[in-house]
Amino acid sequence: MSLLIRPSVFRFQKSLRVVRTSPGWCSIRLTSADEHRKLNASDLTKSGWHPYSASRLDHLLCSYKKIPFCPKRLQHINPPSDIGFGELTDPKKPLSDWTIVTRLLGYIWPADRPEIRWRVVAALCLLLSSKVVNVLVPFVFKHAVDCFSGNVPAPLSSWSPSSAALTVLVCYGLFRATASGLNELRTAVFARAAQSSIRQVGVQVFRHMHDLDLSYHLGRRTGALGKAIDRGARGIQFILTALVFNLLPTGLEVAMVTGILYYKYGLPASLIALTCIGAYTSFTFAVTRWRTQFRVEMNRADSRAGSQATDSLINYETVKYFNNEQREISIYDHLQSQYERASIKTTTSLAVLNFGQAAIFSAGLAAAMVIVGSQVAVSTGLEPNTATSLIGAFAANAAQGLTIGDLVLVNGLLFQLSVPLNFLGTMYREVRQSLIDMSTMFSLMELKPAVRSLPGAPNLIIDKSNASIEFEDVRFAYYSRGPGNQDVVGKNICDGLSFKVEPGKRVAVVGGSGAGKSTLVRLVYRFFDVQGGRVLIGGQDVRTVNLDSLRRAISVVPQDTVLFHNTIYYNLQYGNLNATKEQVYEAAQLADLASAIQRMPHGYETQVGERGLKLSGGEKQRLAIARALLKGSPILIYDEATSSLDTITEQTILRRLTKVTPGLTSLVIAHRLSTIVDADEILVLRDGRVSERGNHFSLLSQPNSYYGQLWEQQLRGSGTSNMFIEPMADSELVNTDGRSTTP
Repeated sequence: MSLLIRPSVFRFQKSLRVVRTSPGWCSIRLTSADEHRKLNASDLTKSGWHPYSASRLDHLLCSYKKIPFCPKRLQHINPPSDIGFGELTDPKKPLSDWTIVTRLLGYIWPADRPEIRWRVVAALCLLLSSKVVNVLVPFVFKHAVDCFSGNVPAPLSSWSPSSAALTVLVCYGLFRATASGLNELRTAVFARAAQSSIRQVGVQVFRHMHDLDLSYHLGRRTGALGKAIDRGARGIQFILTALVFNLLPTGLEVAMVTGILYYKYGLPASLIALTCIGAYTSFTFAVTRWRTQFRVEMNRADSRAGSQATDSLINYETVKYFNNEQREISIYDHLQSQYERASIKTTTSLAVLNFGQAAIFSAGLAAAMVIVGSQVAVSTGLEPNTATSLIGAFAANAAQGLTIGDLVLVNGLLFQLSVPLNFLGTMYREVRQSLIDMSTMFSLMELKPAVRSLPGAPNLIIDKSNASIEFEDVRFAYYSRGPGNQDVVGKNICDGLSFKVEPGKRVAVVGGSGAGKSTLVRLVYRFFDVQGGRVLIGGQDVRTVNLDSLRRAISVVPQDTVLFHNTIYYNLQYGNLNATKEQVYEAAQLADLASAIQRMPHGYETQVGERGLKLSGGEKQRLAIARALLKGSPILIYDEATSSLDTITEQTILRRLTKVTPGLTSLVIAHRLSTIVDADEILVLRDGRVSERGNHFSLLSQPNSYYGQLWEQQLRGSGTSNMFIEPMADSELVNTDGRSTTP
């Protein structure tokens, strides 16, 4: 159930009440604290403004009911009306086959690419020509047989039978070669159009995957997603080549053959051909629909096995740490056994389909040959037996002037028709599978991002002078998918959180595990939208500005650094693709990474391995710091950015960063309190709010402060007896290899 709410509905004033202005419409006002606490999600109905699921709304209301009533306004609790929670799973209604095909044809007939359209038209003309020539081939062979039997065609009546036969056989070869040449030329002409369509679809899907919000990517499985896209691309390839250039030509060839049979051999022969084709097609479709369930089951098992293998290999070290190789193998073997069973069912049912198709076509071919053979017997004056005499008498009107070559002609036409008919069965099976695969891929395109820019949203206007960060009564909780694809609400991570980081200041955020420190980074960077309050950058609501401009203004050093499977230089320059080599080297030097890189055999061209596994944790963090500096944004956020570094390297980097980033606004998420003793302000998070704030010394001076408890715990854990850690002087800074770093 979706509920639609006006964005400005939830504003705490002196009172709250639900006023129904008309059936199905309502507005909300504060009337009293008691009435406010009685408000339920069911009180709200469709009003045409903003989608929220009932569970999200219930949670939103309940979160406010926990707050003591006060007349203070809480503005912008809901996000703007064009920004909402997008569906994170496939659409409940699968795409129809017709929808998929029409969407695909839009790529093969693009309005803005006339050269592709020209190729499609040329390919269709070549297709028609090749089919006409292909149908003429049995006629040429018929005349060759007639020449050998003494019935030389009128144009060659002056030739000897043997000379005429040899000439016709040469023409037979030329006709077959021409038909094949036209067909292959059609394939070559259409190749660019087909590949262009595949490329366009692939790029659009890839772009859409990057447009989807973080909540989708946190819930997906990379292996399964990759397989779905790969199978979808293969499905496009097959649909374009088979549906357009096999279904249409098969229909054309069937029409031509049945017309010829009716014209030359009467209604019975054409009816037998049509009955055979109809039975063949119906049997193929029925059995294929039955087999589809096995293919779906096989695909599902294949995706699960591939996803499990990817997940296991990515976590190779974890598997080794706990000696769980056998468990991983057992899980993979179980998933492969599911694939094996489904594959056996698929193969067995395919054998049933192939035998049934062969039986139907053989019966139809035999019946048509009996009828035409009887007509040939009547036409040539041979003595027919009783059975053939009855058939011949029934079709006597159509049996005038037939020769032995006509029997060969009918056999050739029907056998030639068996090729596309046989492929029709294969094509239908593969088309059904391709449509399933494409449906999965196109369903991904139906997913709507929960976080996106408003249409026409202005760029964020920011520089060092106004680069402030402000949280204003922010409320936020994570949602997950529960049974029945319903939203399950987690606890409030932010519950009326308010603070401000002034431009150019270095503010640290500390708190216990799960206090929501890293969530602040996600909200500032707008990976998620708040469910209440506002996040402001430079005094501008992050939901009302262009998302790309917002993210360009913020550099983040993440808690978990994941690198591309490429060189160190590539990963460094990724922070600023326009950076020069000198700038890249300087950033590495500032992050105390240059000396470590120089000791590597290939230096900056060293491959880091998948997800950067060839580098140590400290090296990866220093690389992340370097590329964040290279980005050059006015706001710099460190999410426990030095947690994998030793103390000396950590102090070296922090002192350098302080020197090279003057005027930058810094938000430091810290676990090691020793790294933020010189911060301008320290915010202590507890229960979704700022419980304490001040600098290091003022917080320690407060009796029974939570910050003081954290500080004491870390001192005991490190075995340090000194109460204060003074910032290191320049002369004390050293590299990890022992060399002085003083400029």
